[in-house]
Order: sequence, then structure tokens, then C-alpha cells
Amino acid sequence: MKSRVVILGAGFAGMELSTTLSETFGDEIDITLIDRSDHFVFGYSKLDVMFGLAEPSAVRLPYRNFVKPGVNLVRADIKTIDPSARRVETSAGPFEADYLVVSLGAEYDYAATPGLLEHGNEFYSVAGAEALRDLLPSVTGGKIVIGVCGAPYKCPPAPSECALMLHDYLLQRGHREATDITLSIPLSKPVPPSPETSAALIEAFAERNITFIAQHKTIALDGRVAKLDDGSELSYDLFLGVPKHRAPDVVEASGMAQDGWIPVNPRTLETQYPNVFAAGDIAATGTPKAGLFAEGAARAVAETITARIRNEDRTGLYNGLGTCYIEFGAGRIARVDVDFFSGPSPTGSYHQPSGTLRGEKEHFGASRRARWFGL
Repeated sequence: MKSRVVILGAGFAGMELSTTLSETFGDEIDITLIDRSDHFVFGYSKLDVMFGLAEPSAVRLPYRNFVKPGVNLVRADIKTIDPSARRVETSAGPFEADYLVVSLGAEYDYAATPGLLEHGNEFYSVAGAEALRDLLPSVTGGKIVIGVCGAPYKCPPAPSECALMLHDYLLQRGHREATDITLSIPLSKPVPPSPETSAALIEAFAERNITFIAQHKTIALDGRVAKLDDGSELSYDLFLGVPKHRAPDVVEASGMAQDGWIPVNPRTLETQYPNVFAAGDIAATGTPKAGLFAEGAARAVAETITARIRNEDRTGLYNGLGTCYIEFGAGRIARVDVDFFSGPSPTGSYHQPSGTLRGEKEHFGASRRARWFGL
């Protein structure tokens, strides 16, 4: 019988894992990739939608274009996960696996921040970005607060990018002088593994008169006041929020999650259950919740599964390496290369903002579109 690999979630980790296994085995094994959505979206595209730089239809990549030998992509809701039996119940029926990989990502817990949706806005979903695209043209001044409602959160530089892009957006429309921008995050600095990157962002905030508040999350919105976790308050006319992240309900119900995420061996991505792995944002690896880190984890899992199918004595190791491209405004992009596992503590190498790096970022997206969707 063919080996059965069931992958839950078609994000960065799920797409890369299924693609890599398909390249290795073709239809010699059965790969089932399950996701409830009908499309994939690069996370950074949401800011492009928000500021009118891209149409929502252009950033949605339909899963119908994902066609790989040996891979069956099933659109379904996942109802239960039994990691001990490696069995999954879905709206499309049950699936049993020899190798089960949970890559369901992180969901947004809007209710964890009272008043967030009633008195504010969020820009971490495509729907939220679309709503703000329609709202921002009416902004002619006042106080704007960009607040992060919990940590960890996907793409740690994104709130900083939002602040800098918002500055440009208002400047181009002649409303910047009439607008105060404040950014509040729960981290000690914008990009903790890279002091140089963080210093450059803080300098950019100062140059643009953007108020930066570190180590404070937004815990509630009450009317036009954002309440922070130290008891202080920020009044605002417009609130742009990053919702608190959490594991999907089905993962919590499975008993796999601890302290909100699935514990794994950070180098092998193995859970406590035999031949059950977790990769991407759902896994507690100690690395950021970002696309390239999820890809790296997926490749390590693919190597391990490949070896076990072939009865080879080797294990894939996640290297903890990743790159983030950071929008600095004025058409310039910086890059930070982060290494989490090579040394005693994480390190980051900073590459200054330039127009050249925009081409690199565009290639990043184009190469994955081609690899996964043939576009």
C-alpha cells in the first residue's frame, strides 16, 4: 500500500511540504492537503490591499491552480483531530494517515480584545484590509493609533511597515501634518533579533514624527480610547489593530496545544505523538510566525518523512533561518536575515533600504507563485 501523508492547512508550510513530497515521490505516495479556504494569500499583500496598491482579486491565488502529482487538495472544514490514531474528521469525510502534519496556522481572537471590532479596525485579514482601503480616503487628520493586541503575532515587522506606509499615504494626500500616528507593540523593539534593524526603524519613526511605544499591548478599546496593559490610555480617531493570535479551536480540542500552541522538537518539528508533526505558525519552535520560517520547517519535515518512507536512518533538521523584507516607505525596502539556532541567541543581519531590494521581494512572491501554482 502507498504511504499516506495528510497535511492540515495549505499555508506556506502546507504548500511547501506537499510540493516537496510531490517532487520526491510523485504519485508513489498519497498526499492529502486539506484547507477550508479556496485560495492562498501572501501575508504582505494585505498591506498592499489596504493602501490601494493591489486589488483583492489580484492577491488571491486560487487553490484550483495547485496541481501536483500525488497530491489531492481537499477543501473542507476540519472537525476533529485524533493525533494518537492519526485520524482526521472533516466535512468531506474522514482521513487516516501514516504521517500527519498539522500546519493550520494562527487564527485571530477578536473577542480577546473588547471593543476591537466595535470601536476599531484590524488590518491582518484580507477583509479587514479591504475595509480600510475604503475607509482611509476619508481620513483627513486626527489621531491614528496602530496597536498590537498580543504576542506572538505573524510577521513582527508588519505593524512598523503599516506605520511607515501610512505616513507616505497621508503625505501624498496632503493630510500628514494634520495627523498624529502612534505605534504600540508588545515587543521590546520592532525586530528583537536584530538591534540594527530595530534602530533603523526607530530612527525612521523619529524622522517621520511617528510616536513609538514598546513593550505595551492594547487590551481593550472603549469608545475612542485604547487601553494598554500598563493602565495607560491612548485617545484616537482611528484605530488599526493587530488581533491577538491563537490556535484554531480544532487544535485546542485535540489536546495537542499547550500554552496556546503545539509543542514540538524545534529542530525536527515532531510532536509527542509518533509520526505527527506541526509546522508553521501553529508550532512552538521559538522562531517568528512568518512565511520563510514556515517553509524551512516544512522542508525539514519533508526530509524526515521521506527518510521514514524509504527506511533510511536520518532526520531532517529545521535550521531556523529566515528573511523578512520590510517596507520603509518612499518605494524602499530593507531586508533582515535572521538566524535562530546557530548561536547561543538569535541574530539578525540588516540590509539597508533600497530600491533594489524591492526587486528581491517581488521575486520572492513570483517564485512561490510559479513553484506552487505554475503562474
